[in-house]
Amino acid sequence: MKSDSVVIIPTYNEKENIEAIIRAVHGLSQPFHVLIVDDGSPDGTAGIVKSLQNEYIDSLFIIERSGKLGLGTAYICGFRWALEHGYDFIFEMDADFSHNPKDLVRLYKACSETDEQGRRGDAAIGSRYINRLVNVVNWPIGRVLMSYYASAYVRIVTGLHIFDTTAGFMCYRREVLETIELDKIRFKGYAFQIEMKFTAVKCGFNVVEVPIIFTNRELGTSKMSGGIFSEAVFGVIKLRWGSFWRKYPQKQAVN
Repeated sequence: MKSDSVVIIPTYNEKENIEAIIRAVHGLSQPFHVLIVDDGSPDGTAGIVKSLQNEYIDSLFIIERSGKLGLGTAYICGFRWALEHGYDFIFEMDADFSHNPKDLVRLYKACSETDEQGRRGDAAIGSRYINRLVNVVNWPIGRVLMSYYASAYVRIVTGLHIFDTTAGFMCYRREVLETIELDKIRFKGYAFQIEMKFTAVKCGFNVVEVPIIFTNRELGTSKMSGGIFSEAVFGVIKLRWGSFWRKYPQKQAVN
């Protein structure tokens, strides 16, 4: 099965979800390849993936890492692999069905088709908070408020005109990841998502938001922690401050 798109899914102890999410992505009418980046899950997640590779021979891939090295480094690892293997559209998605696999097609279209104004997204965000609406299901109200106002805080500090700055459901055109200096992306937790969006905008790329409904996981355990949240809160100040002295590579004009 040929595809110009690959969906990167980082995993750590996702045995309850991994087979179902892989089958859901492969069951879409549009072909997507899947790359699992597993951080040494002791629950056997990688083994399940490798058994499914016998079924999805040319469309399911896995990178096994030695331990929990952080969400950001998992995606950077996946980005480099995807660029080396020639994919034009590179996606981020969680393994736990908080992101609906069917929305991959909508993110793809946002980056592959032009809108009524003739513009096309260079990167597309599956946005929970677009137009100030909150599209989150089964989250405790405290977590909804924390996430919503964290995004508002990031907008104020960074100046980004993006409603869901911490979103982890993304599509990037390959030229975005080729232009961004991936070795200069520093954050490992959820601040990584902010840093990627901020850097893409600074490089002159058009980052668009596509409204989605985010559903809290039903199986497995959330990886959110206080340390991850603190990195996002304090990291954005460092990110904005550093941007005043950094020269960002710019998007190449299309002739």
